[in-house]
Amino acid sequence: MHVKKIFSTQLIFFFGAMVCLAQGKKSKGDAYFFQYEYKAAIEAYEQDMGKGTLTEQQFLNLADSYFKNNDFEKASEVYLKLYEKDSLLGNHHLNKMMQSLLKVSGEGKNDTLLTAMSSKFRKEFLENFDFNTQILSKKEEDEALDFQIFNLKSNSPQSDFAPSFYEDQLLFSSGRSLDKRNIYSPAGESYLNIFKAKSRKDGQISADVQPFTEINDSDYHKATPYYAKGLKGIFYVLSNTENGNLAFDDNGKNALAIGMQLPDGTFRLLLKDLSTSFYYPFYDEKSERLYFSANFKDSYGGTDIYYVYTNRGQIMSAPINLGPRINSPGNEIAPFIFENSFYFSSDVFYGLGGMDVYKSNLEDDTFSIPVNLGEGINSSYDDFGFIMRNEGDGLLGYFSSNRAGGKGKDDLYGFKVDEKPGLKTLALRGKITTLKGDTGVEKAVVRLLNENGGLLAETYTDDEGNYRIEIPWEKEVVLESSKERYSFFRKKFSEEELNALENTKYNFTVSNYDVLVEEKEDQTVIKLKKFFFGRNSYKLTPEIETELDKVAAFIESFPAAQLRIETYTDSRGGSSTNFRLTQNRSDTMKKYLLKKGVPESNILFSVGYGENKILNNCTNGVYCLEMLHQQNQRSLFVILNHNLLFD
Repeated sequence: MHVKKIFSTQLIFFFGAMVCLAQGKKSKGDAYFFQYEYKAAIEAYEQDMGKGTLTEQQFLNLADSYFKNNDFEKASEVYLKLYEKDSLLGNHHLNKMMQSLLKVSGEGKNDTLLTAMSSKFRKEFLENFDFNTQILSKKEEDEALDFQIFNLKSNSPQSDFAPSFYEDQLLFSSGRSLDKRNIYSPAGESYLNIFKAKSRKDGQISADVQPFTEINDSDYHKATPYYAKGLKGIFYVLSNTENGNLAFDDNGKNALAIGMQLPDGTFRLLLKDLSTSFYYPFYDEKSERLYFSANFKDSYGGTDIYYVYTNRGQIMSAPINLGPRINSPGNEIAPFIFENSFYFSSDVFYGLGGMDVYKSNLEDDTFSIPVNLGEGINSSYDDFGFIMRNEGDGLLGYFSSNRAGGKGKDDLYGFKVDEKPGLKTLALRGKITTLKGDTGVEKAVVRLLNENGGLLAETYTDDEGNYRIEIPWEKEVVLESSKERYSFFRKKFSEEELNALENTKYNFTVSNYDVLVEEKEDQTVIKLKKFFFGRNSYKLTPEIETELDKVAAFIESFPAAQLRIETYTDSRGGSSTNFRLTQNRSDTMKKYLLKKGVPESNILFSVGYGENKILNNCTNGVYCLEMLHQQNQRSLFVILNHNLLFD
């Protein structure tokens, strides 16, 4: 079995009469299909189809066989027939159907079908799709990196793929022949083996390519190595065997396991399931996670990327799926982490073609939207198995591809580049809280606008007030956030500010209207601490100014609010004197607010009511304690349009 992509590889195909699908009939095609003999499976299935004995599942197997055999026209026809029946097509096969249709009819001709299918896909997938479609169409020449990509001279006519750094050498997988080795018939090559060669300063490898003998010998597949320098161990995949012979599941399928070879010769079989193949192990020294690809039944598509926790390579947890931000309805393989960026390959249909390499940034144990690396590393063919390291003043990396001009089925390619490849994006993330900073604001809308006010992207905060929004790179953006009964937030970012925010959070606060107001005397007023003017004075004290600053902040948060300033005094003194005193107090507070930047249009009235509205029995001639008189000394900032603010 070939473990590269792993699945490499209009509608005018004529089946004759309508296909008649039978119930539960066996077919020789099944055995061929599970042994990856797709040409033979096609012949057997087509014979059974002519007899009318093909089951729906076998019809789907036939479509997959066409697909694997690169007969995309026939594959698309069968997938479409099954799609119209709304039967067995899950998201993984919808991805294959779209791949086939794009191969046959080209881009831009299947928008109607994709729109009809969109309800079947998860939100994350649709976001990834929209983002990559947008960024791949935005070709800015001044952002293009100068790649030096070269074919390795030591490639063979067979498949050479899955490069891995090993001290001063390069490890890779190959189907090149060795003496006394069996031939793996589906690929027409030797069973895969791991080889090594010395790395040269120019990025090429030596012509003296040798089998990698530091791992146990086997007559069957050994492939996709990864050298964990800290453990000095080699992770790799190998064929499931029992007593030296291939082991098969009930369907006659032979799968791949993951093992680890240590320098002392100890071999550990880490992951094995007769019905599940494991691919492309990658060990992250920092987290001690072992990443890999597998085709478990609970995947989001075909082959997904998972990880397990380890203790120096010993498995310590069940496999954990990376989730729908990374895994798609397609196949995801070949995980690799470099400087906080997560690279992998996927054959999701919106790429440049076949398998493409994608990059996602690691953010507090979450992933940013995976971005296609674009032309250069990626092509219209299969590009996969990407690795990279610092070398001199730049970066040296390798990947595999079956693009035109190679020497074999898959070739190893090297590249040199000055900085990390990948189309530049802008990601803003953080948390929105209320003014006290202790309560997250859930379901607030967050928008990014361009310098002309055009909407670039929109999202909502989660239950804890966290947001994340990502777009193709812009030199200037405006961040806006709003939620009913909360203050509106707006911030413009320059290019310098955006660069400074890379890999950091941008948190901000908003005001909750209902927390800042209260009901008093049958009116909605701004909530303030009670304050007092001096006896017979309208001079502002620092305590009064502190409360007035809260009023100014309220208007800044809710600029549509219209106020009436009301001031009252107690019954002591003459009534006309009290009217003048309270009017002066209201006017003084208004002048302070205007000086603080509150627009005059927000303060419709400033009124002194004197002793006209006594709240208790302390009227003229009644003896009262000072604290009772103070109950009548008050200022209110009444919100006149309270009932209209959020209509």
